[in-house]
Amino acid sequence: MFTRVLVANRGEIACRVIATLRRLGIRSVAVHTPVDADARHVREADEAVLLAGDGPGGYLDADAVVAAALAAGAEAIHPGYGFLSENPALARACDAAGIVFVGPPVRAIETMADKVAAKRLVAQHEVPVLPGTLDSSLPDDALVAAAEDVGFPLLVKPVAGGGGKGMVVVRDAAALPDALASARRVARSAFGDDGLLLERLVDTPRHVEVQVLADTAGTVVHLGERECTLQRRHQKIVEEAPSPALDDAARDRMGQAACEVARSVGYVGVGTVEFLVPAEAPDDFSFIEMNTRLQVEHPVTEMVTGHDLVEAQLRVAAGEKLWFAQDDVHLTGHAIEARIYAEAPARDFLPSVGDVLLLDDAGAAPGPTAFPLRLDAGVETGDAVTGYFDPMIAKAVAHGTDRDEALSRLDGLLSRLTVLGVETNTGFLRDLLADPDVRSGRMDTGLVDRFTAGLAERSAAAADGPPDAGAVVAALLTGTSPQPAGGPTDPWAADGWRLNAAPAPRRVGLRGPGGTEADLDVTGGRHAATVVPVGGEPVAAALRPAGGSSHRWLLTTDGRTRPVSAVVTPAGDDTVVWVSVDGDTALYTVVDRSSRASSRRQERAAAAAAAGAPAAVGPVELRAQMPGTVTATHPAGPVDAGAPVVVVEAMKMEHPLTAPAAGTLRVLVNTGDQVRLDQVVAVVEREGAS
Repeated sequence: MFTRVLVANRGEIACRVIATLRRLGIRSVAVHTPVDADARHVREADEAVLLAGDGPGGYLDADAVVAAALAAGAEAIHPGYGFLSENPALARACDAAGIVFVGPPVRAIETMADKVAAKRLVAQHEVPVLPGTLDSSLPDDALVAAAEDVGFPLLVKPVAGGGGKGMVVVRDAAALPDALASARRVARSAFGDDGLLLERLVDTPRHVEVQVLADTAGTVVHLGERECTLQRRHQKIVEEAPSPALDDAARDRMGQAACEVARSVGYVGVGTVEFLVPAEAPDDFSFIEMNTRLQVEHPVTEMVTGHDLVEAQLRVAAGEKLWFAQDDVHLTGHAIEARIYAEAPARDFLPSVGDVLLLDDAGAAPGPTAFPLRLDAGVETGDAVTGYFDPMIAKAVAHGTDRDEALSRLDGLLSRLTVLGVETNTGFLRDLLADPDVRSGRMDTGLVDRFTAGLAERSAAAADGPPDAGAVVAALLTGTSPQPAGGPTDPWAADGWRLNAAPAPRRVGLRGPGGTEADLDVTGGRHAATVVPVGGEPVAAALRPAGGSSHRWLLTTDGRTRPVSAVVTPAGDDTVVWVSVDGDTALYTVVDRSSRASSRRQERAAAAAAAGAPAAVGPVELRAQMPGTVTATHPAGPVDAGAPVVVVEAMKMEHPLTAPAAGTLRVLVNTGDQVRLDQVVAVVEREGAS
C-alpha cells in the first residue's frame, strides 16, 4: 500500500478521500489555489501544496498537479471527481512521472469519454443501447437524414462533455435544424468539440446506474445499483440504493451488463455504468454512458454494501486483487443521499456565496464509518463559499432497514441541519422528499421540474397567510429588546411602553426570500410580544436563548415552542438576519423607511408601465439578484429597455440585469466589484419622467 497520496481536488470530496487515507495510515497531501488557502480540505490534510490561479484553473493543470505530487514525495494521485478525474492528460502525466493514477487506464477514460465510441463498443458486447447515430463526425444534413431512422421524439447530444450541456429535445423534423445549430454552438464553447449524436428520447425515464469494481487481473464485480432519477436541470440532487424500480432479476441483468461494459475497455478501479430505464418498463434498460471515476453519490452504495469505495480504489491501484467475489456482495437495507447546495430556491436557485457563519451538523459524522446518519461537508463554520466553484457544500445521507425508514431519517437529519451565512436548498429538499410520488417511488427525470414549477404558486399562497416563523424571529430580534421574563425592567427598552397609554407597536420592514417585502408591527418585549403583519392577523410570540451557542433560540408562537437558529449581522449599510427553522435557511434584510418608500415607488412605476400609463416620477433601481462579482457594465447614459446593464458572475454562471425601461442609466458599481444580494447596482431615470 502507498505511504503518501496526493488528492487532486477540493471541497467535500477531498475531505472524504483524506478521511480514508487517515484511517489507513497513509499521509495525505492536499493541493489548493490561493483562494482556497484556508479551506477545510487544506486544514484536514497532513500537508498542502499551493497551485497557481484563483479559481479552478490551478486544479485543471495536470502538469502542475503532478509536479506538486513529485515535490511532496507522493506515490499516487487520487483525482476525486470533477476537475481532472476523467481527463486522460492527468493519467498520462502520472505514467510519465512514475506516479500511480488512482483510476482506470487511459484507454478506458478516452473510450468512455466519446459517447459514440462507447455506444458502438458496448453494443458489440450485446449491451442494450438506445436507437441512435454511432458516428461522431456526421454533418447536419446527414443527421437530419438519420433522424427518420432514429425516430421522434429524439435527443440531440454533444459527443463530448456532460452535465446536460448542449442537450436539446426535438419532437419533430421541422425543429431539428435549429436544434443542431444550437447544440453545436454550446458544445464547441463548453467542450471544444462540436460533434453531435442523435438518440431516441424516452419521455418518462428513470436514471439508474450500477457501481462496478475491477482489478488488474480482469476480475469485475458490481456492488448493486443506485437510483438517480431526481434531477434538476440534468443535475442529480437525490440518489438512493437500491432502486425501488428493480426486482432481483432485473438487478442481476443490469449488474451483469455493467460488468460487461467494464470488461469491454479493460477497466480497473471504481466506475459507474449509467442506464436509462423506461418508467413503465424497468426491465427494458439501455446503456447511456460510463463515468470513469468515483461518483458524488457513492456513499449510498457504501452504506448498503459496507465497502469503503475509496479504500477499494486505493487497494486496486496498489495492485491488489479483488478480495471478494460477486456472491459475497449483499445489499442490506436502504440508503438515500441529498445534495446540499448553496443556492436560493426562492430566486430560481441562483447560487449563494458568502461566509458560513454557522454550520451545525446535527451530530451526523462524515465518512464511510458514519451510520445510520452521515454528513460529508466541504465547509465548516467560518469558511467562505466563493463564486469560483460548484455550489455543492455537503451531502446528507441516511440508512434504514427499508426505504420508508431511510426517507424519514434523512428528513430528520435535514430538519436539524443548520447553515447560516449562505442560503441553501435544504428546505426545498425536505419538501421534495415529502412529495407523494417520491415517497411511493413513482419517479421519472421530469418529476423535479414539475415539482419546481409549483414553487411560485405555493410561495404566493404562503405569502397571503400568517408570517412564517423565520420572519417572526427576524422581527423579534430587530424590533424588540432582550427583556428577560420576570427580571428587572429596563425603562429604556424598545418595548413600545408609553405613559398612561397602550404600548405602541414598532414597525419592522423585512425583505425576505425571493425579494418580497413585508411590514410587521411588533408590540412588547422579546420574551412576550405580539407580531402583526400589516393588514394581517396577530401572532403571539416569544424568543428566548436556548442555552449553549449564542445562535440557538427557542421560539414560541401561539403556544407552540420549537428550536431555531439565528444571527444578526451587518452587510454593508444593511442589517441582515439569518434564520434557520427546521433546516430551512432564509435571509431577511431589515428595510428602513426610505428603502420601503423606494420599493413602493418602483412597484407603482412597474404597474404604471404595465398598464401603459405615462412614466412615473422618480428613478427605477436595479438590485443584484445574487451575491457575486461584477464582470461587465453598460456605459452610463442613454439605455434601451431590456439592455444588459450589469452582469454578475457567481459559480461560473453569468446573470445579466437588464434595464426595466428606456431612459438614462447611472451605474453604481464597477467591473471587479463584489456585490451583495439586493444591493442597488444601477439606477435608470425613465424617459418622460418629470
